Amino acid sequence: MHVDVLTLFPEIVRPPLTMSILGRALAAGHWSVGIHDIREHGIGRHRVVDDSPYGGGSGMVMRVDVVDAAINAVRRPGSHVVILEASGAPFTQSVAARLATLPHLVLVCGHYEGIDGRVREHLCDEALSIGDFVLTGGEIAACAVVDAVVRLRPGVLGNEHSARDESFASGQLEYPHYTRPREYRGWAVPEVLLGGDHGKVERWRREQAEARTAAVRPDLARRG
Repeated sequence: MHVDVLTLFPEIVRPPLTMSILGRALAAGHWSVGIHDIREHGIGRHRVVDDSPYGGGSGMVMRVDVVDAAINAVRRPGSHVVILEASGAPFTQSVAARLATLPHLVLVCGHYEGIDGRVREHLCDEALSIGDFVLTGGEIAACAVVDAVVRLRPGVLGNEHSARDESFASGQLEYPHYTRPREYRGWAVPEVLLGGDHGKVERWRREQAEARTAAVRPDLARRG
């Protein structure tokens, strides 16, 4: 899988995508990434990338011609282009699983007041949002999407079962985990985890996941 990230601020994006698990997977060849400065396609000597909005309003809007040139520089047959916007569809674990099957993912990061609407209407395959809040730009959202997607690729996680047991993988939140020390400041590890009965452990984990989901995310519990 290859990922191209189009951004005005490459240095925001580069560190999270080249360190830890993603960095090791990158070095091992499980995925590859290109981080591209949209400003390279800016207009004129000053590489202008934005302009004032038609109809008035505060702030500046990224130009469609500039973003189009940036997309065309990396687009190829089979590319899937995603624009990251607060008004996009919710990015969920199931969306991450779908994107993880693609050979080439292009993420377009907006900035300022946003990107000219013609980019979303004509140049992208979908628009995604990582939550009901507004960021100063799409860079943090792009890193979140790449992290969630790439870790689902074969060979990226050391334990291939890890992704199946995590929150949202089964429509529920994940059960709590414990490790040494067995007791700390009077807080003991649940006894059921110490007895060696795998059937009881699985039932306890399932009950914990159901209880946590009902308490924290009742919307997920209702869907189930």
